[in-house]
Amino acid sequence: MRILVLSDIHANAAALDAVLNAAKGRWDNSVCLGDVVGYGPDPNEVTARLLELGTQTIRGNHDKAISGVMTADDFNPIAKAAVDWTNEQLKPEYLEWLTNLPQGPLATDGIVLIHGAFHDEDEYVFTPAQALEGLLDSTAPITFFGHTHHQGGFSYVDSKLEVLQIHPRLSESIAPLRIEPARRYLLNPGSVGQPRDGDPRAAFAIADLEHQTIEFWRVQYDISAVQERMRKARLPEALIARLLVGR
Repeated sequence: MRILVLSDIHANAAALDAVLNAAKGRWDNSVCLGDVVGYGPDPNEVTARLLELGTQTIRGNHDKAISGVMTADDFNPIAKAAVDWTNEQLKPEYLEWLTNLPQGPLATDGIVLIHGAFHDEDEYVFTPAQALEGLLDSTAPITFFGHTHHQGGFSYVDSKLEVLQIHPRLSESIAPLRIEPARRYLLNPGSVGQPRDGDPRAAFAIADLEHQTIEFWRVQYDISAVQERMRKARLPEALIARLLVGR
């Protein structure tokens, strides 16, 4: 079973299409760790693609805010402006789909999906201390999380917690990780549509559980075309600028 792991697409259809083209023929099932929409110019297109693919998807905080499951009052003004714009653009059937997305943790295909932290879907996991609960409490040895837009993760064995600085170099597309049976893993595939780890390329992962390998990928896409669509939609300039620097 090969699983295409997506997260934080953020309504960026060009980035998602680049990911799907790069991963073509390399996966059997697909999952998404939330934040399907928000920030980007293509909320309907991205939602439609996930539905066409049958991607098993859990909710993110932007999905909740845009669909009204939670308030956007705590969002910064730039993020809230994107929430309000997206809510106005979404087709009713897609808005309903977002409203009904399940909450993580969600066990599927031998892995566990969460958006933020294991016990708080809206918490960011950046440090080993924040990762420990998920590593210990998850019902599967391999758990995928999103929300931070940073590719990499953590592993745990024999009471030792390791930070995994694993992502492709700028000159490469793939960084492989060999899964060790005794270890537990909390892994972030990175953000498809708005990376924030200094690499503007779209990020994703492919988990091959049969062969105990996970590939962390980065692929180029036409960022300038996305920025132009965002400007036409009058989305905040700060969101437009950050795509090019991956921050």
